[in-house]
Amino acid sequence: MTAEPLDVNAVTTLVADAAAAPSLHNAQPWTFRYLRDIGVLRLYANLERTLPRTDPDNRGLHIGCGAALLNLRVAAAAAGLAPLVRLLPDPAYPEFLAEVHLCGTGPPDGALAQLDPAIRRRHSSRLPFRDEDIPAAVRQRLYDAAGAEGAQLLFPGGWHVQTILDLVRDAEGREAVDPEVRGETAQWTRTEPSAVAGAADGIPGEAFGPRQRGTSAPVRDFAVGRPMTGRGWAPFEKHPNIALLGTAHDEPADWLCAGQALERVLLRATADGLAASVTSQPLEWPEIRWTVRDPVSSMAHVQMVIRLGYGPEGPASPRRPVADVLDVL
Repeated sequence: MTAEPLDVNAVTTLVADAAAAPSLHNAQPWTFRYLRDIGVLRLYANLERTLPRTDPDNRGLHIGCGAALLNLRVAAAAAGLAPLVRLLPDPAYPEFLAEVHLCGTGPPDGALAQLDPAIRRRHSSRLPFRDEDIPAAVRQRLYDAAGAEGAQLLFPGGWHVQTILDLVRDAEGREAVDPEVRGETAQWTRTEPSAVAGAADGIPGEAFGPRQRGTSAPVRDFAVGRPMTGRGWAPFEKHPNIALLGTAHDEPADWLCAGQALERVLLRATADGLAASVTSQPLEWPEIRWTVRDPVSSMAHVQMVIRLGYGPEGPASPRRPVADVLDVL
């Protein structure tokens, strides 16, 4: 393995894969800076892309940036690299989230490299899934994916799933009467298709999925009561497969780890033929977030609710050009 700094074209390719990560409302709240003389790529939070009402503590921002960091590590491993990563390397600059030394020595991470084909296939699917259980062997690989990043994955039992669904409905009701939350959601979502909207961020109309008929899968309705031409209704799975992703602590470093674990789980799920969507709705309200966790589990802080199942992959959401998220010095 060479210790020479990577050229800009190679780094551009890595950042393009990193930027395929999911983020809250697809705000894509990241910026990369490449110091080419020393082969270091830095990840920063883009504080112009925060959601102050939905995500006042920037927990979701850190999770999204952590997911981008995981994609970067996967793409680097697939390119034969063994990057060295430091999280939050400078306490004086909390928006400086990670420093990645791309020219680390040693063998690439083979387990990460295997996930590389899933980066471009992974899309949030807000479409109906089949009522079908996830095999134990597949669940174990998802557990292992979260554990490899220092997080925990839990598939709650039936009573707990129903509680989570009730909490999602509670959060939806709170959003419906909060004009600031509704306005923020409307700012980052478009009821028209991406081809019409022409935006490079946010969630386009084709990614909303149909309205639910008679069931309650935890799928966020981004229309927020707005009229939407051509959007129909559909029955969703009656018994959704819900997983909770959590950490032992609840600080910015833990949120970055949770984001890396989340994306590793989603890439593993994609590689295993599963579709997925995520929701943080009940986690965005401090007064109900604590009730999402299973009181008899060791998971201290739930960071994301994940819906998994067998069904159609969702459409791709737009991405900002790499030139907009990468600076080269």
